[in-house]
Amino acid sequence: MATSKSIAVIISSTRPHRINPFVAGYVASVIQSVPQTTANVELLDLATVNLPLYNEPAVPGDIPVDDPTPHYQYEHTRAWSTLVRKYDGFVFVTPQYNWSIPSSLKNALDYVFHEWSGKPAAIVTYGFRGGVKAEPHLRDVLKGLRMNPVESTVALKIVKGEPEERERLMKELWQNDGAEEKIKALFANLLNFWEIKN
Repeated sequence: MATSKSIAVIISSTRPHRINPFVAGYVASVIQSVPQTTANVELLDLATVNLPLYNEPAVPGDIPVDDPTPHYQYEHTRAWSTLVRKYDGFVFVTPQYNWSIPSSLKNALDYVFHEWSGKPAAIVTYGFRGGVKAEPHLRDVLKGLRMNPVESTVALKIVKGEPEERERLMKELWQNDGAEEKIKALFANLLNFWEIKN
């Protein structure tokens, strides 16, 4: 990896009282603890982006490839396009909603096309059983966007409880399950995309 890469860890759920920021923050902290990487890792919260339901008149794939941003009709799309273009790769941290992914994540992915295309992505799911049914759905969507999802994935189990106690129990559960090493291995696979490409 010749130059430092910018990686977004995406908080996919936008509902109130969500635990997605905690889970994504845990993933980001593990990634940032890897000493040998110079990658710049940032959290990207879809709730803060706050995109409306997709309303662009043009099909994203029909937008010019070289500089798509100014060709969108709405400012919220241009802002989202600029933000996605900023990153070289992505780690999607998502819950499982009804055996799939949250509509907020699908909507954000659908808004743009060329901005995602060609970039590597890693998937971390979570749920009471690890959210594993969300992973193949998201993987198919990412492939449809011509992204390069790494083969490995991480599934984190969650528990119920009051916020502070719940977070403590989940960290303990993840530690016992070897989650940190799994996340580090996942991130190594993401970085390996550029090693292979070079």
